[in-house]
Amino acid sequence: MPLYIDRVGSVLSEHTDALKQIEAQTQRDLDALRVSLEQFADMDYASVEEAIKAIARPGARPTQEQSTQPMIVPFQNGWQHHGAARNWAMEQLRDVTTFAADGSQITPAREMSIQVGLVQIGWFMNYHSHDIPYEKDVAVELLTPRDFDVAVDRDTQREVEWRRFNGEVSAIARFMESNSGKEALAFFDGSFIVSFVSGMQPERQQQYTDVIQYLLDKSEETRVPLIGFIDNSFSSDVVTLIQHAVGRTQIIRNSDALLLRPEMQWGDRSRVYFCSRDDDVVDNNYYERVCITYLKTTRDNAPARLEFPRWMLDDDIYEWALDVVRAECVVGVGYPYPLETADATAVLTMADRERFQRMFQQFAEREEIPLRFSRKSMSKRGRR
Repeated sequence: MPLYIDRVGSVLSEHTDALKQIEAQTQRDLDALRVSLEQFADMDYASVEEAIKAIARPGARPTQEQSTQPMIVPFQNGWQHHGAARNWAMEQLRDVTTFAADGSQITPAREMSIQVGLVQIGWFMNYHSHDIPYEKDVAVELLTPRDFDVAVDRDTQREVEWRRFNGEVSAIARFMESNSGKEALAFFDGSFIVSFVSGMQPERQQQYTDVIQYLLDKSEETRVPLIGFIDNSFSSDVVTLIQHAVGRTQIIRNSDALLLRPEMQWGDRSRVYFCSRDDDVVDNNYYERVCITYLKTTRDNAPARLEFPRWMLDDDIYEWALDVVRAECVVGVGYPYPLETADATAVLTMADRERFQRMFQQFAEREEIPLRFSRKSMSKRGRR
């Protein structure tokens, strides 16, 4: 059945006033937060620590950059045209091996009597060398009813999503192991702060926190820098810290990126902070091993949130890593090229889902495995 455009337009019109009121409140909140930001920017490390000493999880915690860097650290390079930017990027990336993995999945079709799912992990590795070509490939995993029977919560969709997540982490860990001691950097598509699992069962939460800690440990062990890249972040860790530090009693919920956006030009970054988010994840004690900063990678959009393991700050390698990120964003026109390519390699469309189901049906018929479809799905297929 088609979308009834006239009725949708009518419903949207009914909500005009409410949406405008929400936008006006957002602007008032941002104005209040900018006053707090000005006060916070002038506070040194000791002052911030004193202000938050009684708060177990203040959203974020300061690093020594609170005393040594401005709130927004300017990028020192400027170019007159994109060609000059690309030349800088190519020089920055020369002989640096970068890697990214991304996943896609097909969840089991409820209308099929046999529940099967598919996970596809795509990865891209670029040596940035004239002598060695880049590598791009996929790995495919099939999940059967036996896999779902042993899942911690027997939830087929969550098990497929978990296998995808774990597959991405495993690919990155293998890259770091094989590039230990070399000039290399790995991208992770997303955050190391897994608040999204807070509504899951504790056993499922533990799977995610264990594998993220494993990834952080692997980066520290191999000394391969690791960057978690969140392009459109709604996180409010730094905003929460700012308000606690300046003594606001009523905490405004707004995003770090939205607050910092007007203060930043391309290539600028924020100070580095440790994450100290208060959420309901069962094993989140590793959060303060994660550093966060915001990096402006496009002219018009809000800055991206970047996360990296604490050892990179301690070893003073994070500035080099951020330049590699900037360079890959020049190549990718605002988004890291390895992540963009890994995503394009891994992506599965609705047409792929249909194709997979047909393939499985043909396989079942050939192998004489009984397979049934619900009446509703048969009716849909007939109509379409």
